[in-house]
Amino acid sequence: MTAYLFTPPAVQSLPVRGKAERFPINRLFFVGRNYHAHAVEMGKPVDKTVERPFYFTKAPQTLVESGATVAYPPETKNYHFEMEMVVAIGAPAFRVSQEDAHKVIYGYAAGLDMTRRDLQLVARDKGRPWDLGKDVEQSSVCAEIVPMPGVVIDQGAIALEVNGVTKQSSNVDKLIWNVREIIADLSLFYHLQPGDLIYTGTPEGVGAVVAGDRIHGRVEGVGEIVLNVGPAE
Repeated sequence: MTAYLFTPPAVQSLPVRGKAERFPINRLFFVGRNYHAHAVEMGKPVDKTVERPFYFTKAPQTLVESGATVAYPPETKNYHFEMEMVVAIGAPAFRVSQEDAHKVIYGYAAGLDMTRRDLQLVARDKGRPWDLGKDVEQSSVCAEIVPMPGVVIDQGAIALEVNGVTKQSSNVDKLIWNVREIIADLSLFYHLQPGDLIYTGTPEGVGAVVAGDRIHGRVEGVGEIVLNVGPAE
């Protein structure tokens, strides 16, 4: 039995609808600027004819479950919500074709990519990594995994409210790169594994929250997500 100097972190996991077993998390991948209207509001329009999708990652330790209350993070004055549909990978995939991409899908979830926007934009404009803006403690929020083996979701309303006021409202059929394209492209760079989550991108309407705000989002046919923003530590 291996002895450690201190107790290793617990395996991150999420509940699975209809099952007692939990879904163990391997890696968290995020697709950047995958809705045209959001790309425009970020000042970086996307031309799919000449561009490929791009990605960033977050540590699994940033994961929190829907319903949590998280502290307003340090060193930011512009903490943003981003509502996303999440794909849960259930089988190994390396250089998988778009036609076979459905075979590695375990299911879906509603997710939030919370972002220190001020730090992200400073890094972006200076050509630096986004880590301080994106890889933020308790910033990868996810609801329960809904098993849908082999199902490709290509349409469905996606929306988010803050304190009951609608901020984001779109449809996943507006994804620039759809689920099949994302899985096929990402698997060119990584050996995707069971337990990987892919946050597929956010529509327009992203904005800031403050302590005391309640976020409520939904993906049609998948589920809902809730996050409460607590005071700064």
